[in-house]
Amino acid sequence: MNPREIAMESGGIFGILVLLAYVWAILNIFQSRSGTGKKALWIVLVLVLPLLGVIIWYFAGPREHAG
Repeated sequence: MNPREIAMESGGIFGILVLLAYVWAILNIFQSRSGTGKKALWIVLVLVLPLLGVIIWYFAGPREHAG
């Protein structure tokens, strides 16, 4: 494998990890007990700010789950 192929493969794996982080964050936002408005704002933040939105949500987002 040449360096370019390795970089492309690494980018693909990173992309899958970011996609999984999005899905995980959005599912957790939906499952939280927060109001609809807060949920909508968090989802917009996660989707508009690609990786940064997920990181912000992880540290500052709602923690309680409906159950």
